[in-house]
Amino acid sequence: MAVKSAEEYIGAHPSWESELRDLREMILTQDVEETIKWGAPVYTVGGKNVISIAAFKNHCAMWFYNGALLRENTALLENAQDGKTKALRQIRFERGEELPLQELRNYVSEAIQNQKEGKEIKPVKAKEVEIPAEISAAFSDDPSFEVAFQNLTPGKQREYCEHIAQAKREATKQSRLEKIIPMVKSGVGLHEKYKNC
Repeated sequence: MAVKSAEEYIGAHPSWESELRDLREMILTQDVEETIKWGAPVYTVGGKNVISIAAFKNHCAMWFYNGALLRENTALLENAQDGKTKALRQIRFERGEELPLQELRNYVSEAIQNQKEGKEIKPVKAKEVEIPAEISAAFSDDPSFEVAFQNLTPGKQREYCEHIAQAKREATKQSRLEKIIPMVKSGVGLHEKYKNC
């Protein structure tokens, strides 16, 4: 069932209803728009995601989409996924924990002000795929291989290029190239056979 409103989301999480309702009411005292994205309440400013609330089995949480930019209010923030997320920060609340609503209001105010000032952490663009000489040479010999390669996603292209480039010996590079050509032509990724196992 797709959730259509924050009320519906809160109603679907009875064990966290009180906390979610308090967080929502506190956030809505600010200059934000409420919407549903990824099945949970998200609060935006000028169409940009600023804050989200969500319930899980053992905790509920607030997310700040550009939380890494908060300077005044940081004590409660945690990196959502260390080493993976650059901007996203969260505050988790365990069962029975009293919500520090006044303190959280300061976090929300700063996050909104940052968004109004246009402050944001832009995602890092993936660097260009460097095509090894062996693959380039194979393009010349087999134009259909080049077309199939160009139709792959950048991630799949990168996997194949790294697979060839990482081989130390020329014979290994050629052997790997022979194996990947049919895979590329069928549009699959290098590691796809291991996925969904």
